[in-house]
Amino acid sequence: MSRIRILPEAVANRIAAGEVVERPASVVKELLENALDAGAKTIRVETEVGGKRMIRVIDDGHGMSHDDALLAFERHATSKLRSADDLLSISTLGFRGEALPTIAAVSRLLLETRDESEVEGTRLEFAGGKLVGVKPAGLPPGTTISVADLFYCVPARRQFLKSDTTELGHIASLVTHYALANPDKHFVLTTPTQEIINSPPAEKLADRIYQLFGRQSMEELVEIPPASAAFRAAITEPELEAGEESATLTVRGFTSRPEVQRPNRNGIYIFVNRRLVRDRLILHAIHEAYRNILPPAVFPATLLFLEMPYDEVDVNVHPAKIEVRFRRSQFVHDFARDSIRQALMSVRPVPSFAAAATAIPPGSAPTTPAFSPATFGAAAASGAPRAIIPAIEEIALGSGGGSDGGFDLTTDLLRPVEQRFTFPAGRESSIESGAAFGAAAAAPLLGASNWAGNLAAPSASAPATLPRPEQIADLKPLGQVSSSFIVAVNGEGLWLVDQHVAHERVLFEQHLDARRAGRVEAQRMLMPLVIELSPRQIVIYEKIAEELAANGFEVEPMGPRSVAIQAVPAGIAPGDAEKLLTEILDGIERENAVISIDTLQAKIAASTACHAAIKVNMPLDQTKMEWLLGALAKTDCPMSCPHGRPVVLRYSVREIEKAFHRI
Repeated sequence: MSRIRILPEAVANRIAAGEVVERPASVVKELLENALDAGAKTIRVETEVGGKRMIRVIDDGHGMSHDDALLAFERHATSKLRSADDLLSISTLGFRGEALPTIAAVSRLLLETRDESEVEGTRLEFAGGKLVGVKPAGLPPGTTISVADLFYCVPARRQFLKSDTTELGHIASLVTHYALANPDKHFVLTTPTQEIINSPPAEKLADRIYQLFGRQSMEELVEIPPASAAFRAAITEPELEAGEESATLTVRGFTSRPEVQRPNRNGIYIFVNRRLVRDRLILHAIHEAYRNILPPAVFPATLLFLEMPYDEVDVNVHPAKIEVRFRRSQFVHDFARDSIRQALMSVRPVPSFAAAATAIPPGSAPTTPAFSPATFGAAAASGAPRAIIPAIEEIALGSGGGSDGGFDLTTDLLRPVEQRFTFPAGRESSIESGAAFGAAAAAPLLGASNWAGNLAAPSASAPATLPRPEQIADLKPLGQVSSSFIVAVNGEGLWLVDQHVAHERVLFEQHLDARRAGRVEAQRMLMPLVIELSPRQIVIYEKIAEELAANGFEVEPMGPRSVAIQAVPAGIAPGDAEKLLTEILDGIERENAVISIDTLQAKIAASTACHAAIKVNMPLDQTKMEWLLGALAKTDCPMSCPHGRPVVLRYSVREIEKAFHRI
């Protein structure tokens, strides 16, 4: 008897459904993508019981003829590919031809469609993958697909679905994603009792963000402009084949100011040719853009759009089409990193007391109101923007969404990134592990506030104007608090400056400038300091010995596990030499020692600056305080030290007046 057999078609379809259809949001994703590919201008999504009872997607796209409607339910039937060569340049969101047959295999599906060139439409009905009815119908141009009783024929899968609220939250997050990616389209999401999202076409991406999240979120974001030369570049590589044209990559979007910090990684949106993807390479680029600006345990918020020729990106690497590979990955990584970094440098914001007070400490989660279906109604009834995003607890963005452990940079991994914003409540409670559902594998863009009221207006405690770094230049120091914090004033208000991290930022940038110019000063030790390294530290030392020497270190091997420190960068006390060297080696060890030269230089400069900077509990005279404030004002990032801690806090005149009830 043969051991090998051909699976029945019904079994094969259910296996395919297991890859494509994980939950109701997976169905919405596939149907939304089909509607967008069909050229729809308006897409309406209706759900009941979190999508378990019914999902209906209505679009005004080009629709299908009778014959095409029947063919669409054959496996691997698609209008989007004709040959294997087409896989090398995919311009549509869908292309596998598996969505409709796999959804039909695990639900009761009704398709109503009419091509605009046809006189009448077609109505098809499926149950458990079997066609149970075909008949003509009078329909408007476009397509309506109703999916009822999802997983009714696969009870075991249905038991794995979560609460109605959780499933509806996933759907709302998904619709939000595609509304952001397609601001020129009209998106509507409703339940039988309320309208959750209603976003009419917007002229600009900023308008769409305002529709979905309100004005306060816009004030916490920095735009990455798409049109300037700094954000549009031609890829030029010497290895381009003869006759091959260099491709063009465009990066645009928004990213959060450094004072806006998230304790988890649910706030990154990455779109490649308007396809929402999970990409560790770009996540790493975002992390690198914020290096030496944010602390390592917190994350920013970023909405990033990458546009490139379709043959520059491979989207055929995941059944749910949520992962991609880039043809020139290093260029894409570096260009995305530099684009975000330049946007941050253009604003150089300084936090106020109010912003610092509301920042989320690393390792803690914001407290948000419990989500219930009633909150949908409260939000919809308020004067806030109509797009209210339900809470998605925490959705896996890369490696399960929970661990913040280090990643292997040899494979371009990094902690994914998230955001903190005060808009519709974005919950941080733990979600089912590994519950990413394709493109919806990201939480709502902006964090948590109350649902009904605080979407359109800024917080009452927010400063009237954001502090600007040039305001530091005219500060007049008054004295010190605990010989650690400089108290200063100017026409903008009262300022506190952490003297240690301020000097650290100054020394950090000076060290980097000197290193890039090849002029880092060193000072010799009176007596060589012999230290013993661990086996891992020895490996790291051998890899970066040349860079250490360029940064003012003179270190010589003194046996299989010992080295002698003979010189250190200028300004480092002899007693700190051993601690500084081991700190550098251990810091790189955590990232597996495979990092770019720029990152390595920044790490060494940050550690060196920290050890050479003015310490706390150190009295400073007037001249030294004035010099420090002047030097700080000239730095690129006066808002934070190289390790991400705040340097300056401002208590504006307006905030002082409010505190004394004068306004």
